[in-house]
Formats: sequence, structure tokens, C-alpha cells
Amino acid sequence: MAERAYLDWNATAPLRPQAREAWQDALAVVGNPSSVHAEGRAARRLIEQAREDVAHLVGARPADVIFTASGTEANMLALSPAIETGGEKRPRDRLLISAIEHASVRAGGRFPREAIEDIPVDADGRVDLAALAEAMSRALSRASRPLVSIMLANNETGVVQPVADAAAIVHAAKGLLHVDAVQAAGRVPCDMDSLGADLLTLSGHKIGGPKGAGALVRANEGIHFADPLIRGGGQERGLRAGTENVAGIAAFGAAAAAARRQMAEEAAHMLELRDRLEAGLKAISPPAVIFGAAADRLPNTTLFAAPGMKAETAVIAFDLEGVALSSGAACSSGKVQPSHVLAAMGVSAALRGAVRVSLGWTTTQADVEMFLGAWRKRTTALSKGGIAA
Repeated sequence: MAERAYLDWNATAPLRPQAREAWQDALAVVGNPSSVHAEGRAARRLIEQAREDVAHLVGARPADVIFTASGTEANMLALSPAIETGGEKRPRDRLLISAIEHASVRAGGRFPREAIEDIPVDADGRVDLAALAEAMSRALSRASRPLVSIMLANNETGVVQPVADAAAIVHAAKGLLHVDAVQAAGRVPCDMDSLGADLLTLSGHKIGGPKGAGALVRANEGIHFADPLIRGGGQERGLRAGTENVAGIAAFGAAAAAARRQMAEEAAHMLELRDRLEAGLKAISPPAVIFGAAADRLPNTTLFAAPGMKAETAVIAFDLEGVALSSGAACSSGKVQPSHVLAAMGVSAALRGAVRVSLGWTTTQADVEMFLGAWRKRTTALSKGGIAA
């Protein structure tokens, strides 16, 4: 039995061997990638190879990959009124976001709060396409230029969103669609053309790359950011100033290439273990609720709750039993808060203190058994109504 079971892959994935090797090799390259001498060109080659690998993961052109320091920064760059398309320079005046978006999208980027509108989701956590169509119809009637942001897969529930259908609605009303694919990449196909995404966000550390490297990918070079988030130099084709994180980007690219090659095999492995975990969880505690179970989900994600369970104490209890998991999004400075995703799904307040289990390509049956053993103890404590509840 493993000493500890790491079941928090949606927060961050361990570094892939390919990424570790690329990282270490890149650290030996001394040049600045903006320099024209041999050392600088060597660093530039690493970045451009990574750009190709990241582009291939999502079916894009390398020239349309903009490297950033994180998925959050990529979202901030994308959510700008100053996006020009097809020669149209009039600012985007409306931002529509689903009610279950990551906090970095919920913050609205550089749109004023009064210009942001929520799109509801159904009880299974899927975007309400009828509500989206109504909102886009209103925008079209006002000659508005909306930007819509819908994630490909939710970071808490794992529910995969109907992005291609949403894209058809958005484009019919002359809108632009941004897709946060941070959790989906490497786990389900993320082809930009099939999705209909105009902009797509990725994060290196979710797919086995290092923390500190992300990307915003454009559908084509006709999408132009007139007001870059970080100005100063000409890096990233003038869209993101600052000397690139060469080692981090090289490792991100290596992780992207590995994820693309191994996606089908890894997804099947994770799905088998997730199904075993969920069957065991329900066998131990039939009243437990698995959120989004009726919807298409990522193969690695389970968000669940049980009557009387509190997320904060549950996460601590699992940790003491050697199991690392989380209460949902892991980007809030360690705070355990009621889930806005579950609230949007109409889940009662009594069940919003949910726990998220997320698996990965090195997760084993022993890890699942360790989780189930800890859950058995936890269920006993809940049934007794002890302070551990």
C-alpha cells in the first residue's frame, strides 16, 4: 500500500519525465531568446519547438500560440474589450460567462462589472444553451459586440460543456468565443476547429508540465489584441512583453507532446479507476451524492458530498489518513469555501461542502483503496455525529 495517495491532479499534476528532461536540458542553455547570436538562437529554438508541440495538442497553428506565465494570465489577456477581428476595431462591449467558470474568468478580466452577464447552468452543471441563445439574441438586437467565455470542462465537477453547440450560437450572433480548456487538455480532445473556439486557454502544470507556464491560443492571426496585458518588449509577437521562461516553456511543450501521444491510453486508465472509486464510495455510503454523474465528465474527476459532511474537516481528515484531495478549486490561497459551481447547479446549501477527487496517469488501484479506506473511517465518524464530521 502506498504511504500516501495523491488524488488532487486537477489542482496540479506531477511533472512528466519528458517535461523534467526538457526542463533540465533547457537550464543549460544560457542565451536570451531575443538575442541574435548563437546562444540566443538556441534558446529561441526551444521556445519555437514548444510552440509547435502546444499548437498540435489543440489543432492550432504555432504562430497563434501566445505563451504566458499561467492559465490565469492567459484568461486575463483573453478577457479584454480591445479585441479586433476582421478589421473591426470597435471594442467588445459585453462579456457573457457561464455561472460555473473558474475564478480567473469570473473576475471578468478587463471588462467593467456592469458589462458582465452570467449564463446559467442546469442541474447537471451544463451550460443552458437556450439562455445563451437568448442573451446573444439581445446582444445582436442592440448591435453589441459580445465576448463569451465558457470552459471546456469544469474544474470541480469535471462536467464537459457543450462548447461546439455554444460556438454555433455565439458566432451566429457575431460574437467571439473564449474557451478555458485548462482542465480538459490532455484528458479529452481539444481541437479548436471542432470546438469552434476563437481563443483557448491552457496551463502547463495541469498536463504534467511545470508551474509558471501557460498559453492563450488564437484560432487565427486575424484576432488581434490592441491592448496587451503586459507591454514593453516585442516578445510573443508584441502580445506579451518580457523575456520568456525558456525552461518552463520547453517543459510545457514536452508535456503537451506526451499528453497528445498518450491521451487515449491515459484516459482509459483514469476512467477505469474513477468508476471503481465511485462504486466503492457509494457502496460504503449510499446517501453520498456524486455531482454531474448523469453528464459527460472528464475521466478523472469525482466531486461528491454526503449529509453532515463539511469540506474543510473532510479534507483535513483525508490528509491525516494519507490521502491528498481538495474541496474544489485550488486557486484561492488554501481557503475552503462553499462551491459557487454547486450553487449555480441548484444544489442545497447542506451539500455544497463537497470534496473533489481527481486522478492521473500514475494513479493506482492501491491509491483508490487507500481513499476508500479513509472514506470508510470518515463515514463511520459521520454516522456517529462526532466532531470529525
